[in-house]
Amino acid sequence: MQLDSIAVKLRPRSMPESADLGVRLVQVHARSVWGTCAPLFIVVFALAISTVEIASWLPTLLIFWLKPWLDRSVLFVLSRAVFGQSTRCADLWQAQRSVWWRQLPSTLLLRRLSPWRAFTQPIRQLEGQHGKAMVQRRAQLLRGQRGSALSMHAAFAHAELALDIGLLTLVLLFAPSASRQGLFGWLVSGDTASSLTLALAYSLVVLMLEPMYVAAGFAMYLNRRVQLEAWDIEQEFRRAF
Repeated sequence: MQLDSIAVKLRPRSMPESADLGVRLVQVHARSVWGTCAPLFIVVFALAISTVEIASWLPTLLIFWLKPWLDRSVLFVLSRAVFGQSTRCADLWQAQRSVWWRQLPSTLLLRRLSPWRAFTQPIRQLEGQHGKAMVQRRAQLLRGQRGSALSMHAAFAHAELALDIGLLTLVLLFAPSASRQGLFGWLVSGDTASSLTLALAYSLVVLMLEPMYVAAGFAMYLNRRVQLEAWDIEQEFRRAF
């Protein structure tokens, strides 16, 4: 990795501060992140929602289960953003073999319920580690940091839940007071229309929040590399000489 070309100021940070840096990275590169990833997210959401006729709960479950796969595209964009590079849909399409299809089984099965997947995802996707080397590398990065990674994951999970409930509550607040009780009963009834509404609300929340979650984990990963390998010192020497 060419540290002298990284557009992010590398220095040892606390893990919460690193997570904040990741969110800021998404804000700075918002056009590149959502411009590249939003079309993919929307296609996946549309396909998931189309399964509502099979089972009313299936769309939301599919969106939830496919998030680690969607995260790979976000990380691809962010890995270029730290070098100051913008990304287009065409760039993601050209890299689809490595981003979308490599390690697909482990992405959807082994890592789906990992509480620190955003923190360890770059090991597989960016470093290309696998097998015993990947296990050792993962253990090295997680040593002493499991609590921080888990806390970040829990914070975004709670934020996702709060935003989802907030969107549905907003619908109830703008409804006529006489019909609110009936509208709430309809939302929890489980019929096709209410299931579509819940799935759409969840889709909007994931589209907005998931890039920030991936970025927070990625920034924590970069900070861990700074701690382990003194990237900040090397970056300063490269820039000086």
